[in-house]
Amino acid sequence: MKVGLWGYIKAAFNARPMGMFVPPNWVAVAAFVLLGFLNPGFWAIGAGLELAYLFVLSNNKRFQNAVDAQASFGGKEESAQKLRRQLSQLIPPERARYEALERRCQQILQQQQAAPDALGDLQSQGEGLGRLLWIYLRLLLSRQAFRTLLSEAEDAGRRGSRESLERQLERLQRQLADPPPEPDDLRRSIESQIQILQQRLDTQREAREKLTFLDAEIARVEQQVELIREQAVVTHDPSAVSKRIDEIGATLSGTSQWMRDQQQVYGEVADVLEEPPPLVVQPAGRVAE
Repeated sequence: MKVGLWGYIKAAFNARPMGMFVPPNWVAVAAFVLLGFLNPGFWAIGAGLELAYLFVLSNNKRFQNAVDAQASFGGKEESAQKLRRQLSQLIPPERARYEALERRCQQILQQQQAAPDALGDLQSQGEGLGRLLWIYLRLLLSRQAFRTLLSEAEDAGRRGSRESLERQLERLQRQLADPPPEPDDLRRSIESQIQILQQRLDTQREAREKLTFLDAEIARVEQQVELIREQAVVTHDPSAVSKRIDEIGATLSGTSQWMRDQQQVYGEVADVLEEPPPLVVQPAGRVAE
Protein backbone atom coordinates (compact mmCIF):
# COMPACT_ATOMS: atom_id res chain seq x y z
CA MET A 1 0.00 0.00 0.00
CA LYS A 2 1.62 3.26 -1.16
CA VAL A 3 0.82 6.36 0.85
CA GLY A 4 1.89 8.93 -1.78
CA LEU A 5 4.30 11.86 -1.72
CA TRP A 6 2.43 13.86 0.93
CA GLY A 7 2.31 10.79 3.16
CA TYR A 8 6.09 10.32 2.84
CA ILE A 9 6.72 14.00 3.65
CA LYS A 10 4.45 13.81 6.70
CA ALA A 11 6.19 10.63 7.87
CA ALA A 12 9.61 12.23 7.35
CA PHE A 13 8.62 15.28 9.41
CA ASN A 14 7.49 13.04 12.28
CA ALA A 15 10.19 10.35 11.90
CA ARG A 16 11.36 9.12 15.28
CA PRO A 17 14.24 6.63 15.64
CA MET A 18 13.64 3.73 18.01
CA GLY A 19 14.31 4.71 21.62
CA MET A 20 13.60 8.42 21.16
CA PHE A 21 10.43 9.90 22.66
CA VAL A 22 10.45 13.03 20.47
CA PRO A 23 11.23 13.19 16.73
CA PRO A 24 14.64 14.87 16.34
CA ASN A 25 13.25 16.96 13.50
CA TRP A 26 10.84 18.61 15.94
CA VAL A 27 13.77 19.56 18.19
CA ALA A 28 15.68 21.03 15.26
CA VAL A 29 12.67 23.05 14.08
CA ALA A 30 12.03 24.37 17.59
CA ALA A 31 15.71 25.33 17.95
CA PHE A 32 15.76 27.32 14.71
CA VAL A 33 12.47 29.02 15.63
CA LEU A 34 13.95 30.18 18.95
CA LEU A 35 17.24 31.24 17.35
CA GLY A 36 15.26 33.20 14.77
CA PHE A 37 14.02 35.52 17.49
CA LEU A 38 17.64 36.47 18.13
CA ASN A 39 18.55 36.68 14.47
CA PRO A 40 15.85 36.28 11.75
CA GLY A 41 18.50 34.84 9.45
CA PHE A 42 18.26 31.55 11.35
CA TRP A 43 14.67 31.19 10.12
CA ALA A 44 15.84 31.23 6.51
CA ILE A 45 18.66 28.79 7.29
CA GLY A 46 16.27 26.51 9.20
CA ALA A 47 13.68 26.56 6.43
CA GLY A 48 16.30 25.61 3.83
CA LEU A 49 17.68 22.79 5.97
CA GLU A 50 14.17 21.51 6.74
CA LEU A 51 13.18 21.43 3.07
CA ALA A 52 16.40 19.64 2.17
CA TYR A 53 15.88 17.12 4.99
CA LEU A 54 12.27 16.41 3.98
CA PHE A 55 13.19 16.11 0.31
CA VAL A 56 16.05 13.66 0.89
CA LEU A 57 14.27 11.45 3.42
CA SER A 58 10.88 11.38 1.70
CA ASN A 59 12.54 10.28 -1.57
CA ASN A 60 14.66 7.59 0.05
CA LYS A 61 13.46 4.16 -1.20
CA ARG A 62 14.15 2.33 2.06
CA PHE A 63 12.25 4.97 4.00
CA GLN A 64 9.34 4.81 1.53
CA ASN A 65 9.21 1.02 1.81
CA ALA A 66 9.15 1.26 5.60
CA VAL A 67 6.32 3.82 5.51
CA ASP A 68 4.35 1.74 2.98
CA ALA A 69 4.76 -1.40 5.11
CA GLN A 70 3.58 0.41 8.23
CA ALA A 71 0.55 1.85 6.41
CA SER A 72 -0.27 -1.55 4.92
CA PHE A 73 -0.08 -3.22 8.32
CA GLY A 74 -2.31 -0.58 9.87
CA GLY A 75 -4.88 -0.89 7.08
CA LYS A 76 -4.93 -4.68 7.30
CA GLU A 77 -5.33 -4.59 11.07
CA GLU A 78 -8.25 -2.19 10.77
CA SER A 79 -9.85 -4.41 8.13
CA ALA A 80 -9.33 -7.46 10.34
CA GLN A 81 -11.09 -5.72 13.23
CA LYS A 82 -14.04 -4.86 10.99
CA LEU A 83 -14.12 -8.45 9.78
CA ARG A 84 -14.27 -9.73 13.37
CA ARG A 85 -17.15 -7.36 14.12
CA GLN A 86 -19.08 -8.70 11.15
CA LEU A 87 -18.41 -12.29 12.19
CA SER A 88 -19.80 -11.54 15.64
CA GLN A 89 -23.15 -10.70 14.01
CA LEU A 90 -23.55 -14.22 12.62
CA ILE A 91 -25.63 -16.71 14.57
CA PRO A 92 -23.58 -19.77 15.74
CA PRO A 93 -24.57 -22.16 12.90
CA GLU A 94 -23.72 -19.58 10.22
CA ARG A 95 -20.44 -18.66 11.91
CA ALA A 96 -19.50 -22.35 12.06
CA ARG A 97 -20.21 -22.58 8.34
CA TYR A 98 -17.94 -19.60 7.65
CA GLU A 99 -15.14 -21.03 9.80
CA ALA A 100 -15.41 -24.37 7.98
CA LEU A 101 -14.87 -22.63 4.63
CA GLU A 102 -11.99 -20.62 6.08
CA ARG A 103 -10.30 -23.86 7.13
CA ARG A 104 -10.70 -25.20 3.59
CA CYS A 105 -9.04 -22.05 2.24
CA GLN A 106 -6.18 -22.50 4.71
CA GLN A 107 -5.71 -26.04 3.43
CA ILE A 108 -5.31 -24.66 -0.10
CA LEU A 109 -2.40 -22.49 1.04
CA GLN A 110 -0.84 -25.18 3.23
CA GLN A 111 -0.85 -27.71 0.39
CA GLN A 112 1.48 -25.49 -1.65
CA GLN A 113 3.97 -24.33 0.99
CA ALA A 114 6.55 -26.88 -0.06
CA ALA A 115 6.46 -25.86 -3.73
CA PRO A 116 9.59 -24.00 -4.93
CA ASP A 117 9.20 -20.23 -5.38
CA ALA A 118 5.66 -20.41 -3.98
CA LEU A 119 5.95 -17.37 -1.70
CA GLY A 120 4.74 -14.79 -4.24
CA ASP A 121 1.91 -17.02 -5.39
CA LEU A 122 0.85 -17.73 -1.81
CA GLN A 123 0.61 -14.00 -1.12
CA SER A 124 -1.52 -13.49 -4.22
CA GLN A 125 -3.68 -16.49 -3.35
CA GLY A 126 -4.14 -15.22 0.19
CA GLU A 127 -5.47 -11.92 -1.14
CA GLY A 128 -7.80 -13.70 -3.59
CA LEU A 129 -9.09 -16.15 -0.98
CA GLY A 130 -9.56 -13.27 1.47
CA ARG A 131 -11.84 -11.55 -1.04
CA LEU A 132 -13.67 -14.82 -1.65
CA LEU A 133 -14.25 -15.31 2.08
CA TRP A 134 -15.45 -11.72 2.39
CA ILE A 135 -18.05 -12.23 -0.32
CA TYR A 136 -19.08 -15.44 1.43
CA LEU A 137 -19.44 -13.63 4.76
CA ARG A 138 -21.59 -10.94 3.18
CA LEU A 139 -23.78 -13.61 1.59
CA LEU A 140 -24.27 -15.27 4.97
CA LEU A 141 -25.08 -11.96 6.65
CA SER A 142 -27.57 -10.91 4.01
CA ARG A 143 -29.25 -14.33 4.04
CA GLN A 144 -29.50 -14.10 7.81
CA ALA A 145 -31.17 -10.68 7.47
CA PHE A 146 -33.75 -12.00 4.97
CA ARG A 147 -34.47 -15.02 7.13
CA THR A 148 -35.01 -12.78 10.14
CA LEU A 149 -37.40 -10.58 8.16
CA LEU A 150 -39.51 -13.56 7.05
CA SER A 151 -39.39 -15.22 10.46
CA GLU A 152 -40.63 -12.07 12.18
CA ALA A 153 -43.44 -11.75 9.63
CA GLU A 154 -44.50 -15.36 10.26
CA ASP A 155 -44.33 -14.94 14.04
CA ALA A 156 -46.49 -11.82 13.84
CA GLY A 157 -49.07 -13.79 11.88
CA ARG A 158 -49.13 -16.65 14.38
CA ARG A 159 -49.45 -14.57 17.52
CA GLY A 160 -53.01 -14.63 18.80
CA SER A 161 -54.15 -16.83 15.89
CA ARG A 162 -54.26 -13.79 13.65
CA GLU A 163 -55.33 -14.09 10.06
CA SER A 164 -52.70 -14.50 7.39
CA LEU A 165 -51.97 -11.47 5.23
CA GLU A 166 -53.73 -13.14 2.30
CA ARG A 167 -56.91 -13.72 4.30
CA GLN A 168 -56.86 -10.20 5.70
CA LEU A 169 -56.51 -8.87 2.17
CA GLU A 170 -59.40 -11.01 0.86
CA ARG A 171 -61.66 -10.00 3.76
CA LEU A 172 -61.02 -6.29 3.26
CA GLN A 173 -61.54 -6.58 -0.49
CA ARG A 174 -64.93 -8.27 0.07
CA GLN A 175 -65.87 -5.65 2.64
CA LEU A 176 -65.06 -2.93 0.16
CA ALA A 177 -66.94 -4.61 -2.70
CA ASP A 178 -70.11 -5.78 -0.90
CA PRO A 179 -73.03 -3.35 -0.47
CA PRO A 180 -74.14 -1.33 1.36
CA PRO A 181 -71.56 1.35 0.49
CA GLU A 182 -69.31 2.28 3.38
CA PRO A 183 -68.91 5.88 4.58
CA ASP A 184 -66.15 7.73 2.73
CA ASP A 185 -63.78 7.86 5.71
CA LEU A 186 -64.12 4.13 6.35
CA ARG A 187 -63.74 3.32 2.65
CA ARG A 188 -60.51 5.33 2.45
CA SER A 189 -59.20 3.55 5.55
CA ILE A 190 -59.99 0.13 4.07
CA GLU A 191 -58.38 1.06 0.74
CA SER A 192 -55.27 2.18 2.59
CA GLN A 193 -55.13 -1.10 4.52
CA ILE A 194 -55.44 -3.04 1.26
CA GLN A 195 -52.50 -1.14 -0.24
CA ILE A 196 -50.35 -1.76 2.83
CA LEU A 197 -51.16 -5.47 2.94
CA GLN A 198 -50.42 -5.82 -0.75
CA GLN A 199 -47.07 -4.08 -0.32
CA ARG A 200 -46.20 -6.36 2.61
CA LEU A 201 -47.07 -9.43 0.56
CA ASP A 202 -44.95 -8.15 -2.34
CA THR A 203 -42.01 -7.46 0.01
CA GLN A 204 -42.18 -10.92 1.55
CA ARG A 205 -42.45 -12.56 -1.85
CA GLU A 206 -39.39 -10.64 -3.04
CA ALA A 207 -37.50 -11.61 0.14
CA ARG A 208 -38.21 -15.30 -0.50
CA GLU A 209 -36.93 -14.98 -4.07
CA LYS A 210 -33.75 -13.29 -2.87
CA LEU A 211 -33.32 -15.92 -0.18
CA THR A 212 -33.40 -18.62 -2.85
CA PHE A 213 -30.72 -16.73 -4.81
CA LEU A 214 -28.54 -16.36 -1.70
CA ASP A 215 -28.78 -20.08 -0.91
CA ALA A 216 -27.59 -20.85 -4.45
CA GLU A 217 -24.71 -18.35 -4.29
CA ILE A 218 -23.53 -19.63 -0.91
CA ALA A 219 -23.46 -23.18 -2.25
CA ARG A 220 -21.63 -21.96 -5.38
CA VAL A 221 -18.85 -20.32 -3.35
CA GLU A 222 -18.42 -23.48 -1.28
CA GLN A 223 -18.17 -25.59 -4.42
CA GLN A 224 -15.68 -23.14 -5.95
CA VAL A 225 -13.41 -23.47 -2.91
CA GLU A 226 -13.60 -27.26 -3.09
CA LEU A 227 -12.67 -27.12 -6.77
CA ILE A 228 -9.65 -24.91 -6.03
CA ARG A 229 -8.54 -27.25 -3.25
CA GLU A 230 -8.77 -30.30 -5.49
CA GLN A 231 -6.90 -28.56 -8.31
CA ALA A 232 -4.16 -27.52 -5.88
CA VAL A 233 -3.64 -31.19 -5.00
CA VAL A 234 -3.68 -32.38 -8.62
CA THR A 235 -1.62 -29.71 -10.37
CA HIS A 236 1.10 -28.92 -7.75
CA ASP A 237 1.43 -25.61 -9.63
CA PRO A 238 0.90 -22.51 -7.41
CA SER A 239 0.74 -20.23 -10.47
CA ALA A 240 -2.15 -22.23 -11.95
CA VAL A 241 -3.99 -22.14 -8.63
CA SER A 242 -3.49 -18.36 -8.40
CA LYS A 243 -4.92 -17.94 -11.90
CA ARG A 244 -7.91 -20.09 -11.00
CA ILE A 245 -8.61 -18.05 -7.86
CA ASP A 246 -8.52 -14.83 -9.92
CA GLU A 247 -10.92 -16.32 -12.48
CA ILE A 248 -13.37 -17.33 -9.75
CA GLY A 249 -13.14 -13.90 -8.15
CA ALA A 250 -14.06 -12.34 -11.51
CA THR A 251 -17.15 -14.56 -11.80
CA LEU A 252 -18.35 -13.30 -8.41
CA SER A 253 -18.21 -9.62 -9.37
CA GLY A 254 -21.91 -9.76 -10.27
CA THR A 255 -22.69 -11.15 -6.83
CA SER A 256 -20.81 -8.28 -5.18
CA GLN A 257 -22.76 -5.75 -7.22
CA TRP A 258 -26.04 -7.46 -6.32
CA MET A 259 -25.20 -7.20 -2.61
CA ARG A 260 -24.28 -3.53 -2.95
CA ASP A 261 -27.70 -2.99 -4.52
CA GLN A 262 -29.31 -4.70 -1.51
CA GLN A 263 -27.41 -2.75 1.15
CA GLN A 264 -30.55 -0.90 2.21
CA VAL A 265 -31.95 -4.27 3.34
CA TYR A 266 -29.08 -5.41 5.54
CA GLY A 267 -27.78 -2.06 6.70
CA GLU A 268 -24.07 -1.45 7.08
CA VAL A 269 -22.93 -4.92 6.00
CA ALA A 270 -21.96 -3.73 2.53
CA ASP A 271 -20.37 -0.56 3.81
CA VAL A 272 -17.51 -1.86 5.91
CA LEU A 273 -14.72 -3.50 4.06
CA GLU A 274 -13.85 -2.34 0.57
CA GLU A 275 -10.53 -4.19 0.69
CA PRO A 276 -10.74 -7.32 2.88
CA PRO A 277 -7.68 -8.61 4.76
CA PRO A 278 -5.77 -11.34 2.92
CA LEU A 279 -5.87 -14.90 4.18
CA VAL A 280 -2.50 -15.67 5.78
CA VAL A 281 -1.27 -19.24 5.63
CA GLN A 282 -1.24 -20.91 9.06
CA PRO A 283 0.96 -23.81 10.14
CA ALA A 284 -0.61 -27.17 9.33
CA GLY A 285 -3.00 -28.33 12.00
CA ARG A 286 -3.69 -24.83 13.31
CA VAL A 287 -7.06 -23.17 12.81
CA ALA A 288 -7.03 -19.43 12.12
CA GLU A 289 -8.71 -17.44 14.84
